[in-house]
Amino acid sequence: MTKISLIVLFFITISTCAQQELVLEPTVKNIAWISGNWKGEAFGGLTEENWSAPSGDSMMATFKLIVNDKVAFYEIEIIREVNKTLILQLKHFNNDLKGWETKDETIDFPLKEITANKVVFEGMIFEKINTNEMNIYVDIQNETGTTETIKFNYKK
Repeated sequence: MTKISLIVLFFITISTCAQQELVLEPTVKNIAWISGNWKGEAFGGLTEENWSAPSGDSMMATFKLIVNDKVAFYEIEIIREVNKTLILQLKHFNNDLKGWETKDETIDFPLKEITANKVVFEGMIFEKINTNEMNIYVDIQNETGTTETIKFNYKK
């Protein structure tokens, strides 16, 4: 192999490695950047999520959608460490706190991957834009059975 070929191969290898993000250990400490009071717009209204800082191997959040100055629904969400991985779980509530899911039922999103700026759950992705902005992508199944990905852009 010539010197030029080796140099080209070296730069291709460096370029490829630089494009891949380092996968992090699945702990809530590695996703602490999610914590905070986030506000945005979706579903024809204003949205708000309040995420706690990691503690007790978990993070918790509340979500609220306001449409025409009225609460449309709430969610309680948690991300917790279970069996050396993370799981995101949530429950929905009407504006009078009557639950959508049955008593012991949760909607679960198993972890797929964590990098420095992204947490990928099956059906939900958190993407850090900067310290004061993030996007959340949620797969939502509609009445016809097709899945649509909804983007929530949040700012602190």
